[in-house]
Amino acid sequence: MYMQHKLGTFKENFSKNTFYRFFNDPRINWEKFTTTLAKKVVDILTPLTSEERVNAFIIDDSLFERISGKCTELCSKVFDHTNGNYKLGYRLLTLGWTDGNTFIPVNSTFLASANDKNVACESKIFDGRSLAARRRKRTRAKGTHVMLEQLKIAMAAGHTADYVLFDTWFSSPDQLVDVKNLGLNAIAMVKKSPKIRYEYEGKAMTLKQIFNSCPKRRGRSRYLVSVDVMVTKGSTQIPSRIVCVRNKSNRKDWVALICTNPELTENEIIRIYGKRWQIEVFFKTCKSYLNLVKECHSLSYDALTAHVATVFVRYMFLALSQRENSDDRSLGELFYIMCQELDDIKFSSALQLLMTAMLESLLDKFTHTEEQIQDFINDFVGKLPLYIQRAVLVH
Repeated sequence: MYMQHKLGTFKENFSKNTFYRFFNDPRINWEKFTTTLAKKVVDILTPLTSEERVNAFIIDDSLFERISGKCTELCSKVFDHTNGNYKLGYRLLTLGWTDGNTFIPVNSTFLASANDKNVACESKIFDGRSLAARRRKRTRAKGTHVMLEQLKIAMAAGHTADYVLFDTWFSSPDQLVDVKNLGLNAIAMVKKSPKIRYEYEGKAMTLKQIFNSCPKRRGRSRYLVSVDVMVTKGSTQIPSRIVCVRNKSNRKDWVALICTNPELTENEIIRIYGKRWQIEVFFKTCKSYLNLVKECHSLSYDALTAHVATVFVRYMFLALSQRENSDDRSLGELFYIMCQELDDIKFSSALQLLMTAMLESLLDKFTHTEEQIQDFINDFVGKLPLYIQRAVLVH
């Protein structure tokens, strides 16, 4: 519509102000719209894969920076983990669905600071019973509570998944138990926090204590430690499995994954968690190619919510088109019978993504110079076999 107005080819009988009023309308439930549309798209994709295939919900947040944040409703100071600074904007908490090949965004919520001192612009006042008021109230709520609400909305719309995947920001014992109470199993990266404890062999222990007390697998094993623990919230306990994976670039470092389905094997836990990387690709695509952050300059909270829903719809179009162009089963019944389904993510790929994410998080947390990075790379290459060193140095 914007390009048609700019080129003078727009033939509809209304002006662009009508379009702006539509985006600013606080009565439209954009979250319900994207959730329902995503269900229609998922219904198209589901028959293309076998029933044994593992589908998953993925939850993560990303910085939604606002240059004009001082005048944007509910805009607040948000910590940017990429460079370690505070910026004006929101945390865009997003729930997506994946079958291991195609990622579909389901719904999202802007999260602002709960501290009034960090909020740059006050919120408009609405009737507390209205959709606009409830939407703004949820923006100031805790991310863990909003995450559970998003899962409930998706499940009420008919979405189903075998696992919920998320990173360390949401992997507290309370959150794992709450997700389990929804009828879903979770696979998450675990915080190495001294404040979080798990019951192991009848004792409440931290993750590092569990790791230090267990014998390590040697040789070419894919993981170091695998133990069954109990995750506790109040009087509720659920059996879980913790798998510790070594960092190939730094043998002194390791990360841990927890799964609330203890019957799942260690390799499957690592492989399924590798699917979480798709939401990172989604955020990168939306920001770099679909103008998620830079396209909408409105100061209205409702208009920003509508804009995010529009970008999600664009991504759904692209994801569905890409799947139909690459999956021969989408051509019809004959092709469905004759062709194999597209591959799910492989264990080797999942392990590589896990190592990459771990290395990036280490670099983000520590201040480093170009010389230190170069020394790290030289040290890493120096520990490789000679024939690999020659191939690396040639390229």
